[in-house]
Order: sequence, then C-alpha cells, then structure tokens
Amino acid sequence: MNNHRLLAGLLCVLLPGTGAVCHAQRVFTLDEIFTVAETGSAQLRTSYASEKEAQREINVSRARRLPDITAALSVGYNGDGFTTKRDFSDYQKAPIPHFGNAMSVTVTQPVYTGGAISGSIKIAELKSTASRFATDMKRDNLRFHLAGLYLDIYKYSNLRRVVESNLAAARRVLGEMHARYEQGTALLNDITRYELLVSNLELEIIRIDNSISIFNENLVTISGLPSGTVVSPDTTLLDLTMEVPGLEQWQQEAAEASPRLKLARTGIDISRKAEDLVRAERRPNIGLEAGWSFNGPILTDVPPINRNLSYWYVGLGVKYNLLSLYKSNKSLARSRAATFVARNELDEIGQDVAMSVNEAHIRWQESQTELATRDKGVELAMRNYNTVSMRYSAGMALITDLLDAANARIDAEQQLVNARINIIYNYYRLLFTTGKI
Repeated sequence: MNNHRLLAGLLCVLLPGTGAVCHAQRVFTLDEIFTVAETGSAQLRTSYASEKEAQREINVSRARRLPDITAALSVGYNGDGFTTKRDFSDYQKAPIPHFGNAMSVTVTQPVYTGGAISGSIKIAELKSTASRFATDMKRDNLRFHLAGLYLDIYKYSNLRRVVESNLAAARRVLGEMHARYEQGTALLNDITRYELLVSNLELEIIRIDNSISIFNENLVTISGLPSGTVVSPDTTLLDLTMEVPGLEQWQQEAAEASPRLKLARTGIDISRKAEDLVRAERRPNIGLEAGWSFNGPILTDVPPINRNLSYWYVGLGVKYNLLSLYKSNKSLARSRAATFVARNELDEIGQDVAMSVNEAHIRWQESQTELATRDKGVELAMRNYNTVSMRYSAGMALITDLLDAANARIDAEQQLVNARINIIYNYYRLLFTTGKI
C-alpha cells in the first residue's frame, strides 16, 4: 500500500480563515481498511494493551530468580530492668544501657524451588502467547466484520446504479406514454401504474443511500478512520484472484492457522504447567543465605554489656511445607480436572472450525454456480423486457405485461449484483474460518 497516498486521502484540509473542515473521500482498498484498523481500532488497542501486560508478567516471574535482600535498622530506648528470686522476693534493680540500636542485612539466593520459579515463568510465557493468539482472533473477527461492511457498501453502490438505470428507462417509457396519451393511443390508468413504478424506484434509491450511509459510518467508526470519511470501494475487487483449493487442504490449513485452535492448545499447555506448579509445592526449597548483624547493647549477659555485637554468617537453608502433602492432593486434582476440560474444549473447537470451513467451502462453490445462473437470468430478463416493450409499443401487450417485464429485469440485475459480491464475501469467509484473513 502506498502510505503517502493513504495519508493524503485521510487528511482533511483546514480552509484558511474559515475554520471549515473538509471530509476525506476517496477509494479505499480492503487491505488499506485492514491496515488502518491495525492502529485505529479501539478493539485492537485493548488487545495490544493486554499483550503488553502479559509480557510484563513474564518479567515479574523472571525476577523471582534474583536474590532476596532485606535490610533492617532500628534505634530505641531501653528501660531499666529488675531481678527477683523465683518466688518473686529479693527485688533488685538492674540498670540497662538506655540507648539501643540494631542493624542487619540478609541475602537469600534461591537454588532449588522444585520447579516453582521456572514453572511460573513458563506459565507467564504461555499466557503471553495466549494473549497474542487472542489478539489474532479478535483481529480476524474485526477484519471479517469490516470486510462485510465494505462489501455491503460495494453491493449497495452497485444496486444504486442498477436502480438509477432502471429509473431512467422507466422515465423514458413514462414520457412515451404521455405522448401516446395525448394522441389517444394510451390510457391514463397505464400512466398511473408506471408512475407508481417510478415512485417506487425513487424510494428505493433513498433506502439504498440510507443503507450506504449506515454501512459507511459503521465502517469508519470500527476501523478508526477520521470521522466524516466517505469510503468508496475499489471497483477492481471483482477481479480479485481467488485461489480456492480442495476442502481437504482448507481443513489442514485451518488446523494449523486458526487462532481459536492455537488459543485452545495454549490453554491445555497452561493447565499442564499448572499441574507441575502444584507438584512443586511438594518439594523442598533450598537457598544460599548470608547475613550480617550489628546490635547493641548486649542484653543476653547479666549485667548487660554496653557494647555493640557484630557477626556475620553464610549457610544453606532448606524449607519444606509439610502441610503441602495434604493440600497439594486437592489442588492437583483440581488442576487435572482443568486440563481435562481444556482438552474437551479443544476437541469441541476443532469440530466447530472443521464444520465452519466445510460450510464456507460449500457456500463458495454455491456462489460460483449462482453467479452463472444470475448472469443467464439477466440475459433472459433483458430479452423478455425488450420483446414485451416492442409488443407494447405496437399495441400487442398490456401495461401489466410491461410492468412485470420491467420488475423482472430489475430483480434479475439486482440478483446478479448480489451474486458477484457473494463470491467475494464467501471467499473472505473461507479465509476467516481458516485464520488466513
């Protein structure tokens, strides 16, 4: 895509001295709409924020590998003590140095946690992957929705041209009828009936314009285009090269590329890793410890010694939660149940994706057949209309015959427009169901 051309089409120029803002109006390809939605869609911005949050969670989990360092400092006032015999007699006052201080630094480096730290990191990474797949799934849904709106605008724009063409033809026939009425060769009732046809076609144009306006507003809002942008579909879309292989290949590509399946598989991996975390609770935690302490006065002696005592130590610490032997059984059963549910969900989603691909493939094949049928229908409707029109001009057909022929032609042309768009729509539906849109 030409970025300069896209930006030029999107920017509204502020007229000097007037404060009036023009509305961007240009031809957009569907790929350009997709590109704009990547950064302009509010839905995707939320997903991107979730991805960043999941990535930060990985950093938090990795930080657990770093040593824990704690430092403490305190000063205080020590009151005098006293001593007595065991029967609380012979009270004697025991003076204690009043100023007290304490400082300590402790460093603990995890060496072995039973897989708890590495497991939590892996789960964070899997959740980040799942968040990315969730974004892909939302992006696919968004693109398919935008494609539907884009094709609706295209279809209704083509329908408008069909109705305009038929309206112009109806007005010409109506003019001929007025001339024949003045000559006494046409009935007023015939003119009234054809005026009703003209009126209905004019109303149809209004309805089409309103539909196009609604589709355009929805497309602009969802994709994040500037407000007031008028999207004109690319007319070369009908020349799109559609490579549609056999159903088996589509099913295989869906099994590999579908974000729904990727997300479901990641869910199973997360559940399995959660089981490993529960098992890690049954294992001891081992860490290297080092510390330094500086305290005063020394109160463990009698009388107290008014000096500071400093010492350091290095050692190996082992912790084991005995209660985890009881608690972990229930947690492990819960995690296994979650894994079982995740597997069943994967099977269910796999079946749903396969059915969706099968339906989309059949509908695409059907749309090809429909196009050939509608194309032939237009040819027959035009031939019938021309025949009836000549017979009516020769006074050999009724006005009802002409109206029926005109309505049949309009209906055939509209169905042909719909059939052409349906081929494109069903192709994008195939791409959507396989995760390749």
